[in-house]
Amino acid sequence: MTTRLRVAFMGTPDFSVASLDALIAAGHEIAAVYCQPPRPAGRGHKERPSAVQAAAEARGLSVRYPKSLKSAEVQAEFAALALDIAVVVAYGLILPKAILDAPRLGCLNIHASLLPRWRGAAPIQRAILAGDTETGVTIMQMDEGLDTGAALITRSVEIGPTMNAGDLHDLLAALGAEMIVEAVEGVADDSLIAVPQPLEGVTYAAKIARDEAQIDWGKSAAEIDRQVRAFAPVPGAWFAHAGGRIKVQAATPTTARGPVATVLDNMPTIGCGEGALMLVRLQREGRGPTMAGDFLRGYALPPGTKLG
Repeated sequence: MTTRLRVAFMGTPDFSVASLDALIAAGHEIAAVYCQPPRPAGRGHKERPSAVQAAAEARGLSVRYPKSLKSAEVQAEFAALALDIAVVVAYGLILPKAILDAPRLGCLNIHASLLPRWRGAAPIQRAILAGDTETGVTIMQMDEGLDTGAALITRSVEIGPTMNAGDLHDLLAALGAEMIVEAVEGVADDSLIAVPQPLEGVTYAAKIARDEAQIDWGKSAAEIDRQVRAFAPVPGAWFAHAGGRIKVQAATPTTARGPVATVLDNMPTIGCGEGALMLVRLQREGRGPTMAGDFLRGYALPPGTKLG
C-alpha cells in the first residue's frame, strides 16, 4: 500500500462484508461504517443488525445507521469525519450531494454488473433472468445519478449454465473486494482515469417483486431454469401444491415433452410450455432444501400430478 487513507465504509448486506475486510487488511483507517438500521426479523420480529453492522462491531469499528442522509445534522457529522474517501457497497440509501462532496477524493461505488448494463437494485438476479452469459464488477466514481458515475475499473466473469444467484453473489463479492483496494490506491496516487459510461446499452435492474418468484409452467423450461437459478437460494422460485408452496432450489431443463404443469415421471420432471424441467433440489415450507429423491420419500408427487 502506498497511501494510508481515512475511509468511511457504507454498506449493508453480506455482499459488502468482504470489501470492508479487504480495506482493513490493506491498512486503511476505517473512520466510520454506515449501514441500514437493524430490521425486525424472525418469528419474534426482534431487531437484527445487518451483516455489515455485525461485522463492523465485531471488528471494533464505529457504526452509524441513520434512516436518511438528508438532514443537515447527519451531513455535518459525516463532513466532520475529515475523510479522504468513502466506499459504498450495496448501502441502500441515496447519497445527497453534500455527502458525495465531503470526502477529499470523493465516493467510490462497487457495483455488481458491467455498467451501464444492469444499473439498479438487483443486478445479479436480473443478469441470470435475462440469460446473460457474463457479468462482472464495476468500480465507479459516484455522482448524483443512479449508478451513472464514471468507471475506474471493470472486470468480467462468466455466468455458467448452472450458476445460481448465490454462487454469483459470492464470486462477485470476492472480486469487488479485490478491485476496491486497487481502485482506492489508484485514486489516491492519481494513476486511475475515470471513464464516462457509454450512453448505449443502459438497462435497469429493478428490485425483485414478490410475485416474480412464482413459477409459471406455461413458460419454456429454459426460462423457468433461469428463474430458479436467479432466485436461489433466496427468495426461492416456487409452485403451489396441496395448499402449500414448494420451492425449487435447483433444476435441469430437458427435451422431454408432456402436458404443461404435469409431473411426467418419478425424477420428477415437469412439463413446460416448451420442453420440460427436471427438479433436482426442493424445499417445503419451514424446512431445509433436500435433493429430489429424498424429498419424494416424504412427499408424494406421482406421475400425472397437476401442479399449481
